[in-house]
Amino acid sequence: MKNCCPPAPAIAATVSLLLVFAPPSSRAQDANYDEARVPEYVLPPLLQFEDGTPVKTAEQWPKRRQEIFELFAENVYGHVPEKAKEVKLKIDVTQAVTDFLDDKASMKEVSLSFPDRPDGPVLHLLVIAPKKAMGEPVPAFLGLNFRGNHTIHPDPRITLSESWMRPDKEGRVVDHRATEKSRGASASRWPVEMLIDRGYALATMYYGDIDPDFDDGFENGIHSVFGQPKETEWGSIGSWAWGLGKALDYLELDALIDGTKVSVIGHSRLGKTALWAGAMDERFAMVVSNDSGCGGAALSRRQFGETVKRINTSFPHWFNDRFPSYDDRVGDLPVDQHQLIALMAPRPVCIGSAEDDQWADPRGEFLSAKAASPAWELFGKEGVEVEEMPPVNQPVGETISYHIRTGKHDVTDFDWKRYLDFADRHVK
Repeated sequence: MKNCCPPAPAIAATVSLLLVFAPPSSRAQDANYDEARVPEYVLPPLLQFEDGTPVKTAEQWPKRRQEIFELFAENVYGHVPEKAKEVKLKIDVTQAVTDFLDDKASMKEVSLSFPDRPDGPVLHLLVIAPKKAMGEPVPAFLGLNFRGNHTIHPDPRITLSESWMRPDKEGRVVDHRATEKSRGASASRWPVEMLIDRGYALATMYYGDIDPDFDDGFENGIHSVFGQPKETEWGSIGSWAWGLGKALDYLELDALIDGTKVSVIGHSRLGKTALWAGAMDERFAMVVSNDSGCGGAALSRRQFGETVKRINTSFPHWFNDRFPSYDDRVGDLPVDQHQLIALMAPRPVCIGSAEDDQWADPRGEFLSAKAASPAWELFGKEGVEVEEMPPVNQPVGETISYHIRTGKHDVTDFDWKRYLDFADRHVK
């Protein structure tokens, strides 16, 4: 069953894609990379109720957490439509093999579809688990991928996605469809063998199955089921986060997976998505944001690298329709991203940055994690325990992990080793 997406994008989508693939010089020509030009700002209070009353105990946190969550939903990511909250997706295991990775792992493909929409969108979930999971459920990492499940590993048994794809520079996508040349194209970002050897399962899903990543007026993907969003309802990030929750629904039923030990992970725009998914769904045991930048882990008020105005101009479909009203008055936003990170408390959180990824504002990500730490302190836990940004390749943090590594905007083995070490300590 295919996703209900057009064979080619509309004009609005083409404009959006041009922005996606524009060279950095043109894409960031108005970006600020000078710390001296960062404006003075005051962050919205974290441990203070909207009526001004201070939050002093862990028992008070759930009420404050709900206030912050509602402000983000109302002004940034959007509320989930009521009928989407109640839907139960139909589960079908479409393939299962037991000799994956030279017989070290099992692999299965699971389709999640709308029972009353046979022609509707289908979410394709790939689950790879170590052989020991057949005797004892294992913890797992769950994340969305950018180019289809077949790109995370070259094994030809992984089904080639038939969904709409963004174009690529390498010619692996033709007429917005994946080709055999794209198999394993993103394997460097998904070290499957490393996870299996460390005793973790990996579950992943193509984000375009949930909502194709172009400004199509919300006519495709799951929006074709739930209808045009209202001003304060979800954009694409909200729908991608919803899809992660639906994947977790399945993993809780899978005998190979310990559903109480699933960490959600994402890179770049999908790092923003992982944070919002972790905020929406407290079942996620750990939340990992890699190079998520503006609208993710970085403080919006710093206006360093990518800004709120730039992100809303380039990607008008990502957030709700109220967020652009703050493009030229970021200081009036009732929230900032340290509060988003705090919504994970007291669960463990990992924030990863890259030295050459100034567009995502690594310092803003560190300062955001630091400012979120008092939420964990309510529970007697330490967050980011250092005052200054750490040196490159030297991770810090007790319950909030932060690191900045050498290199560019990417997910590397260094990142994954840190996330796995943190999961060993807090989840496994």
